[in-house]
Amino acid sequence: MTTTPEIVETPRQRMSGLHLALLVIGVLLSGGMSQLFREPDHFWLALAGVVVATPLILFGAHGLGRSIRLDSPGAATDASYPARLEGQLDPALSRGLWLVKWLLAIPHYIVLAILWTAFPVVVLASAIMILFTGRYPRGFFEYVVGVLRWSWRVTFYATGVLATDKYPPFTLARTDFAATFDVDYPERLNRGLVLVKSWLLALPHLLIIGLLSGSFWFASDGPASAGLVGLLVFIAAIGLLFTGAYLRGLFDLVMGIHRWVYRVFAYTSLLRDEYPPFRLDQGAAEQLAD
Repeated sequence: MTTTPEIVETPRQRMSGLHLALLVIGVLLSGGMSQLFREPDHFWLALAGVVVATPLILFGAHGLGRSIRLDSPGAATDASYPARLEGQLDPALSRGLWLVKWLLAIPHYIVLAILWTAFPVVVLASAIMILFTGRYPRGFFEYVVGVLRWSWRVTFYATGVLATDKYPPFTLARTDFAATFDVDYPERLNRGLVLVKSWLLALPHLLIIGLLSGSFWFASDGPASAGLVGLLVFIAAIGLLFTGAYLRGLFDLVMGIHRWVYRVFAYTSLLRDEYPPFRLDQGAAEQLAD
């Protein structure tokens, strides 16, 4: 049995322009400084640039997260895992639009490239805070979830699922878009786990995900997969082109693989302490907890 979690409160969808500008400046500055590190004569200048860029990135990301967050912590749901990925298949998909969706999504890729450049900086800063306080800073938490959410919407539309023709919104916040991703905010996190979750404990999942997809990596615009997933989506797209219908069985399987990937990514991003299940939950919606 499946369910769609009810969202009682609506977050603000408009991101803070000031904080977005600060984050972009920080990312661009850090990118320029990384080039200077290759030149010994400019090492100290590059280091000074990074020292300036890092607070800009963190302040911008925290402000963006706070600008879209709910007014109160989200309540736990009946889903089987506190990171929930869902997507509703559009029954009236265009036969040929999928051929150019990757092109239409280029503006999203540009923005996501900037957001993902800041992503590891934010996670690292959050890890330090968790280590000392046992809490994930709420602004950083909302930013990390928001970047994953945005990436999932673009994946669902343009490349990794192709299951909707509605253009994704430019926001980190929750919307009424066909593809959704949410993570329950943890009031407390284990301080010690922060040292081993992202690499050692997640290794079995990463190996399985690699087998499921044929090959797997984290692209500049978020979780991406090739191999099996790419083949399944291509078969579904060819079927859509000739029949006007998306094969439901393929859709459910692709959703299950993406759901597994995003659960693991939520775990490795330190968003939750609960270990992701070794389970391929197929279908559009999340499974109910037993």
